[in-house]
Amino acid sequence: MPKLTVEGVGTFEVPAGKRLVLALEEDAGIDQLHACGGHARCTTCRVEFIEGEPDKMTKAEKECLKARGLTGVRLSCQILVDHDMTVRAISRLEGSGRKDVGNPVDPELPPDTEWVSKDD
Repeated sequence: MPKLTVEGVGTFEVPAGKRLVLALEEDAGIDQLHACGGHARCTTCRVEFIEGEPDKMTKAEKECLKARGLTGVRLSCQILVDHDMTVRAISRLEGSGRKDVGNPVDPELPPDTEWVSKDD
């Protein structure tokens, strides 16, 4: 099982292929935001990678980050934990002023998810 290290929180074994947003919430106990329910629309699930950033991303994530002019962050709802990674959880309920973390997130990405290089 891959290891997910969350800065300042700890290291957790996560089932391979689990969505990072759910690993943060369920395995690491982080109050990770996900207002749109994991559909790469709101950017509330942002994380910063310290180590192990994936080389690929979903087309939806790439387009969302570009549209918002965001760099240096990734959307945890669009990342699968398939190798060891270390992240900084930067979008948490605590201090956000929101009433809850957001809509439920499906355990699986849609079957028609298109993957692209993060660097193209």
